[in-house]
Amino acid sequence: MYVTVVRARKRCGTVVLVVAPGADVAAWAAQNIDVGLGFGHIRPLVLGPAVVPEITEPAEAEEETELAVLSAVAHGNGPNGLAVVQAALVALARLDQEHAAVYFQVIWNGLREPMRQALEALVMERQFEGEATFPPFVQKLIDRGKLEGIREGIREGELKGIREGELKGKRDTLLRLLARTGIALTQDESERIQACTDVATLDHWIDNVLGAKTAAEVFS
Repeated sequence: MYVTVVRARKRCGTVVLVVAPGADVAAWAAQNIDVGLGFGHIRPLVLGPAVVPEITEPAEAEEETELAVLSAVAHGNGPNGLAVVQAALVALARLDQEHAAVYFQVIWNGLREPMRQALEALVMERQFEGEATFPPFVQKLIDRGKLEGIREGIREGELKGIREGELKGKRDTLLRLLARTGIALTQDESERIQACTDVATLDHWIDNVLGAKTAAEVFS
């Protein structure tokens, strides 16, 4: 309908462009549509994950902001999803708030829960370290009361308690991600997570959950 109506109204060559975040939808949409008993065909032009590059460098994202947004939609839930989304968000900071907020909502709507939690953890970590690398509307993801509690703890010198809280939060995040992805843990593996006191190691395991199918891949 789109092709024939627009072609008749505009009197020009016409194609249908399908933007498909998922490879399965892209493959389905790319099929020929027979509209004439084998004599007439319409083949949509599909923009799917296979043809959208993974943009993980903020500098490249800033040069091609719209492409970076498409990259985040197409690859935001993949193995390099956090880097792709982070690059896109850094690029959005250069836009006016109205357009940036719309683009961010498009990206956020396409993220599955594990990646949303990973992004929230990253934003909170940057807030905790005093690094303002994300636009204000992204930082609003983090509960302000929780953030103020952390800052108050710093002012009171309760650094040890804050560190323990940070470690517990990362352990809990890792366990929730594992549960949501259906990866079962042995007793030893669960104890290994609870015994870990290194933030970088926990972050590494959290990143590994995205795309992992076994516990061994997470701990690799």
